[in-house]
Amino acid sequence: MARQVDALLLLSFGGPERPEDVMPFLENVTRGRGVPPERLAEVAEHYLHFGGVSPINALNRDIIKAIEAEFAARGIDLPVYFGNRNWHPMVEETVERMRADGIGSALVFPTSAWGGYSGCLQYHEDIVRARAAVSDAPELVKLRQYFDHPLFIGAFADAIRAAVAELPEDKRDSVRLVFTAHSVPVSADVASGPPAEEHLYSRQVAEAARLCAAASGFDDYDLVWQSRSGPPQVPWLDPDIVDHLDALAERGVDAVVVCPVGFVSDHLEVIWDLDNEAKERAAELGMAFARAATPGPDPRFAQMVADLVDEYRAAAAPARLSDITALGCTVNGAPCVVGCCALPPRRPAVAPASAEL
Repeated sequence: MARQVDALLLLSFGGPERPEDVMPFLENVTRGRGVPPERLAEVAEHYLHFGGVSPINALNRDIIKAIEAEFAARGIDLPVYFGNRNWHPMVEETVERMRADGIGSALVFPTSAWGGYSGCLQYHEDIVRARAAVSDAPELVKLRQYFDHPLFIGAFADAIRAAVAELPEDKRDSVRLVFTAHSVPVSADVASGPPAEEHLYSRQVAEAARLCAAASGFDDYDLVWQSRSGPPQVPWLDPDIVDHLDALAERGVDAVVVCPVGFVSDHLEVIWDLDNEAKERAAELGMAFARAATPGPDPRFAQMVADLVDEYRAAAAPARLSDITALGCTVNGAPCVVGCCALPPRRPAVAPASAEL
């Protein structure tokens, strides 16, 4: 029997769209973490460098337009709503509007493909908080993790090939492929899966990198991390992308393609960490550099979202390319597995480097 739903909610992180939004946005992101004001001011400079505007909301609106077009082409009669965790449109406001529009149930598509606290459980918390703020709130069903969906991998693979083609012709045969994803504290990665299955986040990222490399014709590649922050005594997943470029240069590598496999769109962390810091370091090292595009603008991304909607409504077998755990749809913010994706005992007092996981 088909499962009935009334709408789709795209749920994301949020970002400032004016210079005066930057500090209030960062205060929302870091509330309760004890982040010192000087650290917030440091991160704010990343946003102000780009006029105080994060591209993330505009990118999400473009994705929504593509999803709406894909829905229309398939005859999927569902309105698409947009809500954020940390900046307008806030998810609480969006759920209130959905209730006023008569929506009784909706699927939730998060702009994160991963397990872990930041990549998954925090979206469950967003759903619980939004429903608690709205009387008679619609039922909200968070869709499954999609890090190994064939369309997700295919979009990245073509982006890698396109990036290779941007390099000087004499560098293409020797190029080194490097994948990046958002670093997290090692303790958080340990707790990023069900109690009997540790390191789910880093294993999912590693599997996505393996699949993308194989699909783009690479037998060998590296997986590194970006956007770490916090006190140096707290271990995070490493190496960092910039440090890794130094190591590659010492090995004689003179061309690199960087693929931000951990990110859906070219939001501020991708632009700052890769298109600025990593690209500048590569130039200093005399290394040819190209960065693969993220899949959000690719038509296959909206097709994947529609596939996930159809999969849920038909209770169909998931389209997947691996057997690494990918946790499934959950109702009204209930975690997939009790104890999954728990935070470490003490949450690190950090502000993300650009704050858009």
